[in-house]
Amino acid sequence: MNNKAVFFDVDDTLYDHLSPLRSALMEVLGLPEDFPYERAYYLFRYYSDLLSDEEGLSAVPDKSKMERMRTRRFILSLAELGVHVTEEQAGRLQAAYLRGQFEIRPFEGAVTLIRRLSEAGYVVGLITNGPKEHQMSKILAMEMEKLVPLSHIFVSGAVGIAKPDPRLFTHVNASTGTLAADCHYIGDSWRNDVVGSLGAGWTSIWFNHRGAKPESDHTPHYIVSTFEEIGTLYGVNEVHKGTN
Repeated sequence: MNNKAVFFDVDDTLYDHLSPLRSALMEVLGLPEDFPYERAYYLFRYYSDLLSDEEGLSAVPDKSKMERMRTRRFILSLAELGVHVTEEQAGRLQAAYLRGQFEIRPFEGAVTLIRRLSEAGYVVGLITNGPKEHQMSKILAMEMEKLVPLSHIFVSGAVGIAKPDPRLFTHVNASTGTLAADCHYIGDSWRNDVVGSLGAGWTSIWFNHRGAKPESDHTPHYIVSTFEEIGTLYGVNEVHKGTN
């Protein structure tokens, strides 16, 4: 593989998005260790995306609508698992979840991979959905700005277009002087990352580290589950000399 640009999703691609959710559920509701947290996370993400899409929140965040979405996603996702929470509990869950998101650390291997891709001559960037301040707080918590130029970090709330809309990827191409044919996108979300990047004519790499199932008949170009596998695709697991 010898493409010129590699862009990453942020949530549950660069860091463990489940960890702050698990901590919030245990702290506020006292749920046990053997609760199906992976399933809860899947439902939580599903309702986050669904409700955000219904209100257009990823592209144009509205504070009151955002707060309502953030409590509803807890109520709806947990109800499917037989756990019924009140509006007040959902608010406390969101507060605990938010605190945990700013104590995050990158997945093992993420920092090394990004550094090696940059050293190998690739344009490296981030594309993420959500309000600008919220997403940038997470990016800064992981110190990603030390690895990726701010000009290559794209947050849907700032751009006004959200994944899976292919126009967001087209905007990235125009802003970075790259071509769709030369760009790869790595992300965990089937709907936002796989479908979105394919629709824009990019090479799609599904980071399926949770063993999820495809949600449509789209076909990503590559499926990986570790950063080591991604490094192998680009030949950068060993120190790489030269440029592309």
